[in-house]
Amino acid sequence: MMKTPARQVLVAGGAGFLGSHLCEALLSEGAAVWCLDNLLTGRRQNLHHLEREPRFNFVEWDVIAPPPARRLPRRFDQVFNLACAASPIQYQADPEHTMLTSVVGTSNLLRLAERSKARFLLTSTSEVYGDPEVHPQTETYRGNVSCTGPRACYDEGKRAGEALAFDFHRSERAEVRVVRLFNTYGPRMRADDGRVVSNVIIQALEGADITIYGDGTQTRSFCYFADIIDGLLRLMAHEGEQPGPINMGNPEELTVRDLVARVQALTRSPSAIIHLPLPQDDPRRRRPDIAQATQLLGWVPRTPLAKGLEATVAWFSSREAQEMAHAVPSPQPLVAI
Repeated sequence: MMKTPARQVLVAGGAGFLGSHLCEALLSEGAAVWCLDNLLTGRRQNLHHLEREPRFNFVEWDVIAPPPARRLPRRFDQVFNLACAASPIQYQADPEHTMLTSVVGTSNLLRLAERSKARFLLTSTSEVYGDPEVHPQTETYRGNVSCTGPRACYDEGKRAGEALAFDFHRSERAEVRVVRLFNTYGPRMRADDGRVVSNVIIQALEGADITIYGDGTQTRSFCYFADIIDGLLRLMAHEGEQPGPINMGNPEELTVRDLVARVQALTRSPSAIIHLPLPQDDPRRRRPDIAQATQLLGWVPRTPLAKGLEATVAWFSSREAQEMAHAVPSPQPLVAI
């Protein structure tokens, strides 16, 4: 009996926090995975445990450049685009590159998917809703985004990436899926990326002052990485009509102040709390309406926040202990992913 060839899957941004977990999940399903990353925010150590697998391939590549055809197979079955810095400290460090990653990079990957007749999935963001005036946020809400502020390189870049993806769909050049991710956390987050969960955990573990921006009453909805990976796989596998953008996140909303209290209790941290001004354009409320993901994909987040935080604290306490000892990140603005 002839063996069915493994499906060929490209994961752009595959060395990052979510990307590396996605590569791992795809390999466990039997896929041949091609991980592409420029390593600006992704890390090779996220992939070390995968490199023994013959179906795993890593190519260092910036999606802004044309795909390195000689280093890739002639065709793919699926293309996941997770390529883009995802926290303010990272994407504001080089805003031009951030914008081009979301626009030129998405264009390059869509063209690659078109040539391969591969299904294409774009990871967009809740940042497309800006500082929302509608709560919770449904996919039909068009957002309240500043197109000239310091977050615009990311917010508007992702909005443009979505527009490109749906243009390719309308012209029947590619079959696309678009997911809007809300705050995601878990093992393999970078210690220095400035996201609220990693900031608070590291500061608590080190006994350093815990930074809250503003009065801490701004809300977020935190979803554990494993639930998001499950959702991405379900959306990529979805057959049928174009579903449009799909929200994915945990609809359990809590304040930043409440998050800090939970982390302090979990780590038994003696840290004091300090308050700094709220960054420009920082969203006051953020919570997804996930009715479409539930109805279309049967997807709901299943990991309780207490369990997810416990696993994340344990990871930062062990795998990241040496890094933390040498470089505790300065407090940075919060991010919605």
